[in-house]
Amino acid sequence: MLDLTKLARQMQGLSQHLSLEAAASRQRLELAQQHLKNAYNSQQDLVDRQEKWRDRILFANATPIEPLETCIDISVPPKVHTVVATDGSQIAPNHHEIAYCYLLNIGRVVLHYGQNRHPVLDSLPEVFYRQEDLYMSRQWGIRTEEWMSFRRTASEATVLAELACEAKGEAPTLAMVDGSLIYWFLEQLPLDARDRILPPVLEAWKQMRDAQIPLMGYLSAARNIEGMNFLRLLACTHPVPDCLTFCPNQLEKVPCKIFEPLRDTALWSTQLQPGQRGPLWRSNARILELYGEQTIYFCYVHVGTEIARIEVPQWVAENTAMFDQALGLMLGQVQKGYGYPVAIAEAHNQAVVRGGDKARFFALLERQMIKAGLRNVGTSYKEARKRGSIA
Repeated sequence: MLDLTKLARQMQGLSQHLSLEAAASRQRLELAQQHLKNAYNSQQDLVDRQEKWRDRILFANATPIEPLETCIDISVPPKVHTVVATDGSQIAPNHHEIAYCYLLNIGRVVLHYGQNRHPVLDSLPEVFYRQEDLYMSRQWGIRTEEWMSFRRTASEATVLAELACEAKGEAPTLAMVDGSLIYWFLEQLPLDARDRILPPVLEAWKQMRDAQIPLMGYLSAARNIEGMNFLRLLACTHPVPDCLTFCPNQLEKVPCKIFEPLRDTALWSTQLQPGQRGPLWRSNARILELYGEQTIYFCYVHVGTEIARIEVPQWVAENTAMFDQALGLMLGQVQKGYGYPVAIAEAHNQAVVRGGDKARFFALLERQMIKAGLRNVGTSYKEARKRGSIA
């Protein structure tokens, strides 16, 4: 139980710390705004330096594809359109439960507007219980819980492609996912493990590309700093941005690290009006070298309630008409969802596994195990004791 009386004594120190941080953040923001204005006139030079020294730069940074001062009003979406979204949830494996297994549940949503067609609001559950499913990842030093989340990422993409291709009609269609299309976690995986996750995702994206269905990743409260890191090239005090030579230890205080921990969204909140997007960027994350022709582009959009980061594959970004229409459909979803895309929110609601669902899942599993002739079926004494209290 949380002792609020003891906790209250720490609140004063926390509030004072946050006040100091807010003041420092305002100073960093003013500095970033000044560097952004200075970068307007030297953008091409910075891009050239970035390209020339990219193998010597040790921090993640993106390349602006459009002028940095870009502020474009997003068009109104057509009345007749379709939005597709998926999201996933899971029941993690637990040695204290009646059986060691895990479940992935992929929520599916298809919303048709102005077409007199029934929506799709359901989920696809899948149980993993075989030895190869539970212990395969151990050979790579990956915990089963982590591997489960990686498998879920691939399943979400596969289900999204199938759902979008089935739902596509004459009306414009948008496929949306919650979160980034840049799977940073893949950088740490061994090659064999990575090949079980990324190829199915890229194949699903190709299916949507062939069907001309734009794919979009929506990031709320994004913590990315790739845009801010581009301005570090301007703040660099050395003759060239050769981090390996001049600043090999990026964990220490380096001359160009004057904006940290300021995020991209903080800067673009001062540049954009509601309903506008900023410049288009190409991410230079190293993992994207494995994406081939489906590398990721992004922009920041003022959706009215926040600055959202919008990510799309290269084939969407290069099709101006498709990209602009997709942004309009996205903004319409945010407005319908009162600040967050309604299709993604509903996909989450369909996917989430609540306490009652988990209890029913294990009750169903217990009945099947007893029917199969297994004895001594039940949870461990530890788990049983934790579910009750004598206090």
